[in-house]
Amino acid sequence: MAKKQKLPTDINKKAKSIVDIATNQEPVISDEIKLAAAALGRKGGLKGGPARAKALSSKRRSEIAKKAAAARWAKKTKGK
Repeated sequence: MAKKQKLPTDINKKAKSIVDIATNQEPVISDEIKLAAAALGRKGGLKGGPARAKALSSKRRSEIAKKAAAARWAKKTKGK
């Protein structure tokens, strides 16, 4: 018995997958595209943090850091 394929939740992607299955076509995602997208994301990520820190005042950065620390150390009391 063939293993059932998991279809995407997005309606458009699901329809494309069904057509590909019905016509015996395999989805084409090249490694070059994946590598290019990863490089682009990394490039933006390397710029984003320092640019945001430069745009914020030291007081605002301190407020954000205190809020983050409080969230990390807060006790989770879900379900009680």
